[in-house]
Amino acid sequence: MSNDLVRAEVIHSSRTWVVKVGSNVLAAADGTLDHDRVRHLADEIVAIQSTGRRVALVSSGAVGAGMGQLGLKKRPQDLPSIQAAAAVGQTYLMRAYEDAFKTHGYHAAQILLTHSDFDSRVRYLNMRNTIHALFRFQAVPIINENDTVSVDEIKFGDNDQLAAMVANLIQAELLVILSSVDGLCRPLPDGQGFGEPLSLIARLDEEALGLVTDSRSSLGTGGMGSKLASARLVTHSGGSVIIASGKRPKPLSTILEGSEVGTLILAEGQTRAARLRWIGLTARPKGAIQVDDGARAALVNNGGSLLAIGVMGITGDFEKGDVVAITNAQGEEFARGLVNYTSDDTRRVKGLRTEQLRKALESTVVYDEVVHRDNLMILPQ
Repeated sequence: MSNDLVRAEVIHSSRTWVVKVGSNVLAAADGTLDHDRVRHLADEIVAIQSTGRRVALVSSGAVGAGMGQLGLKKRPQDLPSIQAAAAVGQTYLMRAYEDAFKTHGYHAAQILLTHSDFDSRVRYLNMRNTIHALFRFQAVPIINENDTVSVDEIKFGDNDQLAAMVANLIQAELLVILSSVDGLCRPLPDGQGFGEPLSLIARLDEEALGLVTDSRSSLGTGGMGSKLASARLVTHSGGSVIIASGKRPKPLSTILEGSEVGTLILAEGQTRAARLRWIGLTARPKGAIQVDDGARAALVNNGGSLLAIGVMGITGDFEKGDVVAITNAQGEEFARGLVNYTSDDTRRVKGLRTEQLRKALESTVVYDEVVHRDNLMILPQ
């Protein structure tokens, strides 16, 4: 099948989109918010929704908008100043979106998140339900990291990762990352610059990832490496990703038409259930369980559950039902799952056969599996 037909099929079958727009796309030359670009973006999102599709927008730009309002010439470097700029800019940014969408009869709905919102299963489900309710009320969810309270422990790192997690949250078939670059480009043979963007990447393998020469833009925080890492979270869950320039005329309309713009990265394998997306690709592990080679093979190749006999070691403190990382004998993470035992009980049963579990534990509730297959996800390698 030709690239054009593949792209057309992806666009046709994608009924829920997440669009991520970067800071440099929304900024004018002087670093202030470009209201015309905000209006054009709103026009395009409404046009997509008029086809019966649903669109959630992950928007950077609060810090840049705040810089313009505060008269700052460059992005602040210390955390309090960044958070102050975000606090001023977020209101300004949302007012611009509301003004742009209300001309079409839509509302702009602000959702500010931190990583800890995704760690909690209850809050995760509440977020998903809220976004779906906003779709019904003809409101556009506009999602951003809550920069005014975020610290290293709860930050996403950049909005590329946040957009991928939102795409998995609402099971979007397509994530569109609008950036200052028009996709992933192959370096020229002489090493002086880059060629045209790759139109299609069937799989994010080592060859594709090796094309990245990462850099951060003046206002944004994520380079191409960040975008491809986020794309892996989506493609491994059954969604596709397009990375394209947000500064070209009508980028979303061009994508909707199926035109060859930017780089399309195809979904890998079947669509993952929302619950597995949360376990494997969203919630942060509370600890780690190291397993032997036999257990790893049973999990990866045979679709088995993790049994106590295959457990070699335990790191961290976790409770029953927490998400844990599962690592191989070398300590490399290859899976995540919901654990059936606390960290203390897991230490007690490690290396034991199933018939030995009850003797090792005082509790009358004994599980054959440390992590059941239904609560486990193998990670992209």
